[in-house]
Amino acid sequence: QTQQLVFFLQCGIAGGIEICITFPTEYVKTQLQLDEKANPPKYRGIGDCVKQTVQSHGIKGLYRGLSSLLYGSIPKSAVRFGVFEFLSNHAKDESGRLDSTKSLLCGLGAGVMEAVLVVCPMETVKVKFIHDQTSANPKYKGFFHGVREIVRAQGLRGTYQGLTATVLKQGSNQAIRFFVMTSLKNWYKGDNPNKAINPLVTGLFGAIAGAASVFGNTPLDVIKTRMQGLEAHKYKSTLDCAMKILRYEGLAAFYKGTVPRLGRVCLDVAIVFIIYEEVVKVLNMVWKTE
Repeated sequence: QTQQLVFFLQCGIAGGIEICITFPTEYVKTQLQLDEKANPPKYRGIGDCVKQTVQSHGIKGLYRGLSSLLYGSIPKSAVRFGVFEFLSNHAKDESGRLDSTKSLLCGLGAGVMEAVLVVCPMETVKVKFIHDQTSANPKYKGFFHGVREIVRAQGLRGTYQGLTATVLKQGSNQAIRFFVMTSLKNWYKGDNPNKAINPLVTGLFGAIAGAASVFGNTPLDVIKTRMQGLEAHKYKSTLDCAMKILRYEGLAAFYKGTVPRLGRVCLDVAIVFIIYEEVVKVLNMVWKTE
């Protein structure tokens, strides 16, 4: 139990450090996704978004909404890897090998659980904070004040906006990542399931898995962001949001923010998988020796 707690803490802390380093890319991605073509677009691209934000709010403007991701990083890692470990332990064959298809289903289960329990409220608060900064009179003074205002105005439902889109996004995220990661690990190990994998190779595989998830589900990420923004009331449902984006902005709008998201996700998935693999190795050794 103690070892598992340490593992979740390490994953969460690693995620937290990674978020602090890469959050400006997350900020830019969210602003580009919120920027509608239907209204005149506010930003001409990544550089313009950074320039306008720094001019109006200073460097700290690029870190708006960071706190919600930081507070959520440990519970998110705990749910994601806890559920994945639980499901994959039941899905492995007699030799202890997990095939790619089963890892996809285990990843899907982990993604859905983390979306419902942690990610949806965390992302809703982040998107509202980032969106609020661009409004004429920003009303959120800090994390706790912002959450209090959201709950006061919309009830607890206000922190659970875009749940369908978040479940679809996180479910597909983890399904793709764990599927790609398991496929690459099985390919690398070949006929020797006990072959050690260098942490750098694990990091590379993690980055590839992260990139695959970005190209695979950025349209869902765009829909999720819109459903959680301050203009979310314009959309009757997740499907209605998708149809309106398609009708008024075209297919390209579904890939807004791909470049900044790619940078952040590849680093995030690489770091977290390195820690995950290394800690699992240690835990297996400890349990076997005990």
